[in-house]
Amino acid sequence: MCVDDLTGRISSALSGIDWPAAPPPDAAQALALQFQLGLSEWYDGASLAALQFRQLEVLLRHAHATVPYYRERWHGLYDPSASLDAARFARLPLLTRSALQQQFGALTSSAPPTAHGAPSETRSSGSTGTPVRVLKTPVSQLVWQAVMLREHLWHRRDFGAKLAVIRRVGEPGERAGWGEYIGGIIPAGRAAALPISVEIGRQLDWLAAQQPDYLLTYPTNAAGLARRSIERGVRLAGLRQVMTIGEIVTPELRALCRDAWDAPVKDAYSAQETGYLALQCPDRDAYHVQSETVLVEVLDRRGNPCAPGETGLVVVTPLHAFAMPLVRYVVGDYARVGALCPCGRGLPVLERIMGRTRNTLVLANGERYWPYFGTHRFVDLAPILQHQFVQTGYDVIEARLVTARPLTGAEEDDFVQHVRSCLPAPFEIRIRLVPGIPRDPGSKYEDFVSELAGAGGAG
Repeated sequence: MCVDDLTGRISSALSGIDWPAAPPPDAAQALALQFQLGLSEWYDGASLAALQFRQLEVLLRHAHATVPYYRERWHGLYDPSASLDAARFARLPLLTRSALQQQFGALTSSAPPTAHGAPSETRSSGSTGTPVRVLKTPVSQLVWQAVMLREHLWHRRDFGAKLAVIRRVGEPGERAGWGEYIGGIIPAGRAAALPISVEIGRQLDWLAAQQPDYLLTYPTNAAGLARRSIERGVRLAGLRQVMTIGEIVTPELRALCRDAWDAPVKDAYSAQETGYLALQCPDRDAYHVQSETVLVEVLDRRGNPCAPGETGLVVVTPLHAFAMPLVRYVVGDYARVGALCPCGRGLPVLERIMGRTRNTLVLANGERYWPYFGTHRFVDLAPILQHQFVQTGYDVIEARLVTARPLTGAEEDDFVQHVRSCLPAPFEIRIRLVPGIPRDPGSKYEDFVSELAGAGGAG
């Protein structure tokens, strides 16, 4: 689906004008951006980079002139009168979460463009242990809206269908439309919402009653629902897609949703501070960086750009954040760079979002791995409802399990043997049965956490 497919569906703001629609100003701006996005996604890499740096020059001059933090730290590194290229940009220091947290005032622009609207404060969930707050203008919301619409169009969603949402924010209940951003452009079907705090079995009962066409939730919650659905033989026959946000999507989750509901997972990679970073390709599981709105770098331990196949630190510069510019901001994630996508889009590729440093398994010799536990087999090994692995020592992993009943000795042995077979070195696996595994304050949940990961880089 492309922007042309919206013809005849767009809401008109003028009485007596139904088609072609004359949308309200905000919707007209979002559609104007959408038209340009529909063209630029097919540009080659060099053309996209040239346009990015054109916008980046405007942003950096503004940051240098109006943001005390950058004016001080860029002294001798940045010349606003010189043309900007990748080498000069790479000389600028990285902005950490702790700096953003501690230097809020110094990072605030003294003169954001008045045409961008009044700035307002947004706070992250603090799932990394370092909550941050940023200032955004209505322009940031406009950009967010445009990329959101692009994602719906890429994945050919039926706006007249029913959407079920299970997440932390939002009022529970059922209402018309898919939210204010989409509703301001095109009439949409009904949406039903349920808090993530509801027990997983009751969530599944609710979904079975709703029979939605689309489900929006966190990846780990989708995995729990899929497992419970398989156990109980509950089919969501009309479910077309599982839309995920906020956490890492694994190949196992994609397989689970196929097995449970014959529905694909369509993921969006974003951060509260920066907006959308990448969208899943319409044709495969890899992600396309949203180059029109953000510059994403993936850097190795030496600070050099990663080549395709390499995993590195994700560093982000939103291109339209003028109230509080975030230049070379370290979001805390690691990603694996991909080669040019066979779909033909020139947007850079992230083959996979790997997670945070604390999600890496650390060996005594300093080597790091992104662990894979073959969780799709758990249902065959034992009545496991929820799991989390925590590395507590260089040779010890604690498996925290929520189970339908106490495990037999044979089930424990089979489980331990399976987990060990997935690890790169011998580990002692300690099973700990727990009544539940709570989510963090931002409603995020991690299958694996290492208490030894510290602040090191990815392996």
